[in-house]
Amino acid sequence: MPELPEVETVRRDVHAEFAGLVVEDVRATGVRTLRRHGRPGELVERARGHKLVGTGRRGKYLLLGLDSGDVVVVHLGMSGQLLRAQAGQAQVRHTHVVFGFEGGVELRFVDPRTFGEVFVAGPAGVDMELDELAHLGIDPLGGPGTEARFAGLLAGRGTRLKPLLMDQTRVAGIGNMYADEILFEAGLRFDRPAGSLTGGEVRRLFRAMTATLNRAIEHRGSSLADEQYRDLYGRVGDFQRLHRVYAREGAACPRCATPIARVKAGGRSNFFCPGCQR
Repeated sequence: MPELPEVETVRRDVHAEFAGLVVEDVRATGVRTLRRHGRPGELVERARGHKLVGTGRRGKYLLLGLDSGDVVVVHLGMSGQLLRAQAGQAQVRHTHVVFGFEGGVELRFVDPRTFGEVFVAGPAGVDMELDELAHLGIDPLGGPGTEARFAGLLAGRGTRLKPLLMDQTRVAGIGNMYADEILFEAGLRFDRPAGSLTGGEVRRLFRAMTATLNRAIEHRGSSLADEQYRDLYGRVGDFQRLHRVYAREGAACPRCATPIARVKAGGRSNFFCPGCQR
């Protein structure tokens, strides 16, 4: 599933390409993609004729603000893609929503597995209409005060570090892949109780989290073997080449040369170095 770096990469590209343009046409055919609306025509009616005035991101959700005050919310799910195309260009399979902008350029939502979705939230705000957004935790790349709030999440908790990082109600946007990479960078085990960290370790973990996520964004996200994550231009990400532990079982740790281990816990694979993650 695309995580924060992939969604942020797409958000920046969408903003650069489409902000300030008017949505002249909307074609919405994916029933599952539009499942939050009672009828597919609602998305069409509320988006058509309005200008895209800005973009945002809340965790793994992409927000496209319209001049009406409505917000188009996009969640990529497991296989969703937002792709830029020219009007008249052949559509790929599993194209469920197409926003046609002035100037003959289109923004297409493609989703083979249909776990993603597209819908419109009203001017009252997405928090009022989407419970998942209302209860999202801190953004790891937030502004001043984020480090203190992050430290507060860990203090005194018996929750293991990796589940805490992946709990969207505590930290929004991190999934299995980046949690492993962040914990390796911080030198901390996935099953370490959060409350056991020293002040120095908490600071180290926060720095590792922000550095890893920002570096992944610089490399336009990670595309795994299935290459289902694509950026706005249909290109795969590059950060997977720099993964240090994720999906590298048996490879030598780049820090201490101990073989990378893979342990199943909580229904997930956890990749880590037994030698230098404590």
